Amino acid sequence: MIETELSVKLPEQNAALSQDEEYCIVVNEGKKQKIRFHDYPEIYNIPGLYEHLLYDTLKCNSPKVVSSLLVDDVTQSNLPISDLIVLDLGAGNGMVAEALAEKGVKKIVGVDIIEEAAEATERDRPNLYHNYYVEDMNNLSEQSEEELKATNFNCMVCVAALGFGDIPPAVFGNAYNLVDNDGWVAFTIKKDFFDKHEDTTGFSKLIRNLTEDGRLDIQVKHPYRHRLSVDGKPLEYIAVVGRKRTDIPQSMLQ
Repeated sequence: MIETELSVKLPEQNAALSQDEEYCIVVNEGKKQKIRFHDYPEIYNIPGLYEHLLYDTLKCNSPKVVSSLLVDDVTQSNLPISDLIVLDLGAGNGMVAEALAEKGVKKIVGVDIIEEAAEATERDRPNLYHNYYVEDMNNLSEQSEEELKATNFNCMVCVAALGFGDIPPAVFGNAYNLVDNDGWVAFTIKKDFFDKHEDTTGFSKLIRNLTEDGRLDIQVKHPYRHRLSVDGKPLEYIAVVGRKRTDIPQSMLQ
C-alpha cells in the first residue's frame, strides 16, 4: 500500500448522492480540492489517494473477490495459474493485477484509456504488467491491435469498471474477442446493471445475449459488497466468472 499523508473528507452522510456523483474533499500539500470518485485522472495524479479512499476508507474488496473466484475456477480445470495470460481491461493503477500476481499469475497486460492510470501504475507498481496500453478498444492503433491479437490471451478480467459510461458494452466486446475460445472471462458489474429491468447501460442485454446463444458459459455468479457508499451503505455488485466459447459478432456491439 502506498504511504500517504493525505487528508480526505467525505460529504455528510445525508447528502443522498448517486454512485457516480460521489465525491470527496482532499487536502494535499496544503491545497484543498473537490474530486468526484469517477474523476480518475485527478485521483491517479495524487499518490496514494485511490488506495486511501476506495480501499482504506470505503472498504473496496472487488480485486480480492474476483481474483479469488477466478483462480478457484481455473484451479478446478487443472490449468496451472502461471499459464494464464490475462488481459486486464480498465486496468487503472494495477490493483487487480497486483491481486492476481499475488496468486501466481505471471503474465498480465493492461489496457486503459486514461494516461494517468498508466503513469500511476508505473509510479506505484512498476514491472507489474508485461505491457500496458493506453488505448480506446473501439479505436485501437494499428500497432497495438497487432500486438494484442498476437498475445493469445486465455483470460480477461474487468473489475468494477462497467457501466456509468466508463466502459461501454462495445469496448468490453472488443476486448472479449481478443481472448482465445475456451479462455476465462471474469468481471464485476453493479447488481442494478445486471438486472434487465433496471439496466440503462446495455450490459444486461449483452450478457443475456452472450449466455443465451452459448458464446459465454457462466460458471460463477457471485453477489457481494463491492464497497461502501459515502453514506455507509453497501454497494451490491455481481462477480461473474465464465468461459468464452466464441467471439461476439460486431452486429451485437453496435
